[in-house]
Amino acid sequence: MSQIRYDRLRDAHVIIAPERLHRPDCDIQIKERRREKKVCPFCEGNEAMTPPEIFAKRSFESFANEKGWQTRVVPNLYKALQIETPHEHHFGHFEHWEGFGAHEVIIDTPQHHTSMTQWSEANVIAWLQTLRSRVADLRRDHRISYISLFKNQGEAAGSTQEHSHTQLIGLPLIPKAQKEEYKNAYIHYKHHKRSLFEELLAHEEKEAIRMVDSEGDFSAYCPYASAYPFEVVLSSKKALGQIDRLSDASIKELAPLLLRVLKKLKVQLSCLDFNLALFTPPLQESGFESELFASVDEVYRFSIRIMPRIYKFGGFEGSTGIIINPVAPEQAAKLLRESNHV
Repeated sequence: MSQIRYDRLRDAHVIIAPERLHRPDCDIQIKERRREKKVCPFCEGNEAMTPPEIFAKRSFESFANEKGWQTRVVPNLYKALQIETPHEHHFGHFEHWEGFGAHEVIIDTPQHHTSMTQWSEANVIAWLQTLRSRVADLRRDHRISYISLFKNQGEAAGSTQEHSHTQLIGLPLIPKAQKEEYKNAYIHYKHHKRSLFEELLAHEEKEAIRMVDSEGDFSAYCPYASAYPFEVVLSSKKALGQIDRLSDASIKELAPLLLRVLKKLKVQLSCLDFNLALFTPPLQESGFESELFASVDEVYRFSIRIMPRIYKFGGFEGSTGIIINPVAPEQAAKLLRESNHV
């Protein structure tokens, strides 16, 4: 039996339709792909094949743009936006911004890992610390209002480079969908004196049927209105600050939880292609309500969203913005809880 469910956070609807799981193109157990061997610019020893690094976590005896790194950040070679472009906003009938912004690639590991499930816990910690450093640095640039942090793992998720990497795009504006989400969260906080994130997570923990795992101050669950089959959100239970303010202690709690969830997903989905988004609220007060910005850490919880890409969206999704999900989150969470990920 299908349901049209409402996502309170995003003010959107999704259709949970298990009957659609039997379509010919909806094969969850996808065979592993054969990968052609070629020189990888992201592997350790090939630093000269990328633009000069912006940041790196390195051993003390190593030098920039050479071996000896744990994570490495470089400008995207095929950048969508450039930090060198003038920060100019043109109004009128053909309103536009010049192509100002940041577009960086975080090379997650020196090893040629093609999946996050191959990482060690130390890899995850170094990755989170690197994201923390980059957001903290870019927050100081008052021209950047919003940062998108995302991973595309696998061809079905839009990845064009096998070696595990993350992308960062900094914008001079706040995307409409994110702006509406923050406003919804703030209005709820103003009326109820409690974070909508905190409230949703409390209800999920009470019902338990969509919970996947937890560690310290973080919980993982399949959202009630999941837009993707086996979608998982990792969220902080209390206000810990955003990624650039997350403490080392919090990162050490989050890392093993994230790794366990990914390995559980790998067990269920075999070939795990997914998009991962690490959400950051507005960085600057300019262009956003000062009242909301002052309460942003209390209103908006730290969260990571994992969106497995099992099947392609069609015309209905494109024309309505409503996504059809053939796997009920309750069933997905049950399977993930039961997964032996060791």
